[in-house]
Amino acid sequence: MPRNLAIAYGLLIVYACLHPFTGWKATGLPLFDFMVAPWPKYFIPADMVFNILGYLPLGFVAAAALPRAWPAWSTVALATLLCALLSFALETTQNYLPTRVASNLDLAANTAGALLGAAFGARWGHPLFDHSGALQRWRNERIIDGHTGDAGLILLGLWVLGQLTPDDLLFGSGDIRSLFGIAAPLRFAPERFIAFETALSATTIVALGLLVRCMMRRPSPWPVLVLIALGIGAKALATTTFFVPSAPLAWLTPGAERGALVGAALLLGSLALPRVVQHAIAGTTLLAATALVNLLPENPYLLYNLSFTRQSNFLNFHGLTQLVDSLWPFAALAYLSALGLWRGQHLAEEHSPGR
Repeated sequence: MPRNLAIAYGLLIVYACLHPFTGWKATGLPLFDFMVAPWPKYFIPADMVFNILGYLPLGFVAAAALPRAWPAWSTVALATLLCALLSFALETTQNYLPTRVASNLDLAANTAGALLGAAFGARWGHPLFDHSGALQRWRNERIIDGHTGDAGLILLGLWVLGQLTPDDLLFGSGDIRSLFGIAAPLRFAPERFIAFETALSATTIVALGLLVRCMMRRPSPWPVLVLIALGIGAKALATTTFFVPSAPLAWLTPGAERGALVGAALLLGSLALPRVVQHAIAGTTLLAATALVNLLPENPYLLYNLSFTRQSNFLNFHGLTQLVDSLWPFAALAYLSALGLWRGQHLAEEHSPGR
């Protein structure tokens, strides 16, 4: 599990550091000239904090993925070195992107974050992820076996990451219009917008809750509640960070609030249904939510403004979260299909002759 997490998180870092992947060209300067550059004239402290925090989880899971028998110092050293090499490669590649600036300060901050994460990972990574650890025991008791269960947990983590996109609606994942610059098919009208937003929030909560339920061995409402709480917390954090520090719940519109209540009631009733029916409802509501978010009219009253984020790494992070948020429902639908095949295979094995 730690190895899968390290690979997945590393790929997210690659995307965030090389976004928007356009305008590649050589600058004509020495490739590694940024390594000896002086202290920058314009320095944003938030960028350094962001670079440290961005690599801290990678250092943690990288250390946890290394053999437990290794001495702590060698685990920390190798995990930090691997993360530093990734950061160095990405900073060097940024020389070819006009919208990015290769920075030795970013490299130092990334390495410091990886070192801090690796130190924590060497101490608590194995107790957390090993078969005898608390997290792994919970995973073995609650979540289905093998890579299917691991993929589902990673998928849920990506959903939480997608909620850090501040300029969309509550749980409004799957918006591919923004990726391709497609105009909204319907005109804005307050009543229509509230109705669409209510339906979107309700169907997403049902789909998300039943997706979690389909991954679990035994029914329990707590993982669903924790996941939704994490999503709401991520949305509030993004709103506070990007837009309105004094109004972290600015996204909680009447439609979102009403849809959350309706969705919670529908989900509660759905949890009593047979698992095969829950699986079908999860896929249907996920499709419905994706269709709704792409049919939803543009809201002209959104006061969000991304202009200040262009001055820092938050713009690049926004590009990452927006991509994850847009593509997540399609990955979730593919996962539900794979999960159905996995469950059918296991049922066939259980009922096969000789068992």
